[in-house]
Amino acid sequence: MTQYDVVIRGGTLFDGSGELGYVGDLAINEDRIVSLGNVGEATGCREIDATGLAVSPGFINMMSWACTTIIQDGRVVSDIKQGVTLEVFGEGESYGPLNESMKVGFGPIGQPLEALGINIGWTTLGEYLQYLEDKGVSPNVASFVGAETVRIHELGYENRKPTPDELARMRELVREAMREGAVGVASALIYSPGAYADTDELIALASAAGEFGGIYASHMRNEGDQIFEALDELLTIARQAQVPAEIYHIKLASQAVWERYDELIEKIDAARAKGLRITADMYTYPAGSTGLDALMPPWANEGGVQKWIERLSDPETRARIRQEMLTPSTEWENMFLSVGPENVLLVDFNNKSLRKHIGKTLAEVAKERDTHSADTAMDLVVEEGDRAMAVYFSQSEDVVRKMTAVPWVSFCSDAPAMATEAPFLETSVHPRAYGSFARLLAKYVREEGILSIEEAVRKLAALPAENLSLEHRGQLAPAFFADIAIFDPKKIQDHATWDDPHQYATGMVHVLVNGKLVLENGEPTGAKPGRFVKGPGARSTIVGNE
Repeated sequence: MTQYDVVIRGGTLFDGSGELGYVGDLAINEDRIVSLGNVGEATGCREIDATGLAVSPGFINMMSWACTTIIQDGRVVSDIKQGVTLEVFGEGESYGPLNESMKVGFGPIGQPLEALGINIGWTTLGEYLQYLEDKGVSPNVASFVGAETVRIHELGYENRKPTPDELARMRELVREAMREGAVGVASALIYSPGAYADTDELIALASAAGEFGGIYASHMRNEGDQIFEALDELLTIARQAQVPAEIYHIKLASQAVWERYDELIEKIDAARAKGLRITADMYTYPAGSTGLDALMPPWANEGGVQKWIERLSDPETRARIRQEMLTPSTEWENMFLSVGPENVLLVDFNNKSLRKHIGKTLAEVAKERDTHSADTAMDLVVEEGDRAMAVYFSQSEDVVRKMTAVPWVSFCSDAPAMATEAPFLETSVHPRAYGSFARLLAKYVREEGILSIEEAVRKLAALPAENLSLEHRGQLAPAFFADIAIFDPKKIQDHATWDDPHQYATGMVHVLVNGKLVLENGEPTGAKPGRFVKGPGARSTIVGNE
C-alpha cells in the first residue's frame, strides 16, 4: 500500500487555475505535491481531514515590509494566519546591496537594525535572503533589488543624475542581484532619494534586470492628481526596457480622480493589448500608510534625515517647505493638499513623548497645539527625529471594491508581519498588516460576491507566481512545491481595525510551507521551513545584451 508523507483528505481543491474547485485529496512527499484527486487506500504519515474546508496554493504577498520583523520573529504570525507562504520584499529599498557606509543606521523608520540587536552580517541582497533561510523562517522569501538602494550605493543621498560610470556600476549591481536570485528591480518614486531618479535612469536599471528575465515594479511617481502622467512613465519604462512592469499597490489616491477609475483601467488594458505585460497588486483597504515625509516636497530631505531636520529647523528653508506644502503642484504628489490633515491619522512614533498623539489626526494635533497643520507636521518630524508613520485616508471604497476583481491585479499587505506580543505591541500599525488577505476572502468574496473564490485564489497565488517567473510555485499540481493554505471559506475573517489593529485574522486552519505545517488548527507550530525563492536570473543565462 502506498504511503505518503502527508495526505490532505476530502477538501475542496482550488488549484489556482481559476477553474471550479472540486472535492478531492492531495498527497505530499517531502516538499512536493505528488498526487491530486483521489488517493484511494494510500495513507499518509500525517493525515489532515479537510472536509468542508478549502485547500488552495499558499498566498503570495507581492509587496511585504516584513524584511526586519521576519528577523525579529521568523514565524511571521500575522501573515501565516492569513495563508501567506511567500513574502516578496524590495519596494524601492532592498536589504542589499549595501556598502559599509549604508550599514550605519540601516533599518526601518527610526529603528536601525543594530538598535534592535541585529547584526548586519550580509552585504548583497542574495546574502540577506540566504541569511533568512539559514536563520530559519516560516514562509518563503524573495525580493526585488531596490532602485533606490543601488542609487544610494553609488550616489548617496544626492539629488543629481548619475555619471555614466556611476550608472554603469548601478546597472552591474542590479545584474549581480539578479544572478543571486532577485525577481527584478523596483522603484518607489515619491520618496527621496528614489524620487531623484529620472525616467532614463529607471529604463537603464530595468533593462539590466530584463537581461535576466526580471521585471520592473514601481510605486509610481504619483498616485493622485497626476496618476495618468505617472502611468505614462511606467509604460515608457516597460516599453523601452522591454520588460514586464508591476504597479505597486494600485490606487487612485485623490478624490479628484476617483471618477476616472474606468479610464485608468482602460489605459492599462490598451497597453496590455499592444503586448506590454502590465500587472498590479493592491491591499484591500481605502487608506494607505507612509511617513510624514509624504506631506513635504522631495527636495526637503535630500541628504537624509539629519539634513531634512536641519532644513525644517532653519526658518527661511522651513518657510519655503511650508509654502510648497500649501501650493498645488504637478512636480510632486502633494498629499498635504490631496488628502488633507483631517484625513492623516498618526499611528506610530518612536519618541515616547509623542505617543500620546497616536490615534489622532494631524488636524486634531494641530488644534491641540494651536499651530497650522503644515507646521505641526514639520514639528513632529523634528521632535521624532524621523519620518513618523501615518495612515492616509485618500481612497474610495468603491474603487477598492472594483479593483479587487480586475483580472491582472494580485494582492499585498504593504506592511510588516507582526505578532500580538512584544516587541510589536509597542507600536501601532495599519490593519492591513493583519488582515489584507483575509479581508479579500471575507468581504469581497463571501459577503459581497465581487469575485469568486476560484478567481480570488488565482489572483492570490498563481498570478503573482507567473508575474515573478517563479518555478513550481502558486498552484496545486504534481511536482509543485507543497505551499498550501487550508481554510474555512465560511469563517475566514479579518478583525484588525484602525483603532485596534493588533488582531489576528481567523478561519485559516492549516498552512504548509514546502510540505511542513507552519500553522496547525489555527496556531503557529514554530516550524521554519521557509526558503530563499530565486528569480529567473539565478536559473538561466543572460537573455539580452549589454
